[in-house]
Amino acid sequence: MGKSADPIRFKARLSRPATPKGATWSFVVLPKSASKQLPTRSMVTVEGTLDDAPFQATLEPDGEGSHWLKVSKALREAADVAVGDTVALAIAPVAKEPEPRVPADLRKALAANAAAKATWGDITPVARRDWIHWITSGKKAETRVKRIAVAVDKLASGSRRACCFDRSGMYSKGSMGAPEEAD
Repeated sequence: MGKSADPIRFKARLSRPATPKGATWSFVVLPKSASKQLPTRSMVTVEGTLDDAPFQATLEPDGEGSHWLKVSKALREAADVAVGDTVALAIAPVAKEPEPRVPADLRKALAANAAAKATWGDITPVARRDWIHWITSGKKAETRVKRIAVAVDKLASGSRRACCFDRSGMYSKGSMGAPEEAD
């Protein structure tokens, strides 16, 4: 558990996403009362337990003022739970935000621009995560290509944050949100 905060305890239903078909992962939407205890409405990395199985994950905003947790097949099996079960969770924000995984196309673009790479190396893991999320949240391949170019240009000019990016998903309906539950 995180050393910086008391655990937030709640129960929620484990659901299967409607898409993609055949997904092996499942998800939990946090009750708003639990989400309100987190330090931000945007993405937040937590550590905790799902039915006593330990995990660390980044919660994503659901666009409705709460968050959702993607539950891997491995975590579901470790917790010995199934889709449809009501599960007990205890979570707390991590004391130190972990480094995000940088997609290969972004890593290549940063390597090709020394000024952008220097700014990237100087910003916080949360800022890097926000840039990555903004880039990868586009639905079309060409949008992603454009966003990488914009990000590299802005980083090269010293911009430290992705501008005009609704981190909570509450104001840009459709760009963020919990998965739709399968029937």
